[in-house]
Amino acid sequence: MTNALRKVTDPELGIDIVNLGLVYGMDIDDSNLVTLDMTLTSVTCPLADQIEDIIRSAVGDVVPDLVINWVWSPPWGAEKITSEGREQLLALGFKV
Repeated sequence: MTNALRKVTDPELGIDIVNLGLVYGMDIDDSNLVTLDMTLTSVTCPLADQIEDIIRSAVGDVVPDLVINWVWSPPWGAEKITSEGREQLLALGFKV
């Protein structure tokens, strides 16, 4: 599942949602329903629906159903970016 999520990139930053630290948690119940706790870089992100569609497409072959639980507390911050994500952002010219 995590490998599928690594294929989902933030449309604005071009870095996957796992390395950006947007995925806060994941639970898979006995019926294989996945609940994904995640956030976005901003509560007012205009691309939320697009990102959700990309996630559903990416995991569709892995899990039969997915619920995204949008989490706003704690808010996302640059400290949540993984070291791999930081390297990717630096390569793209972002200062992190």
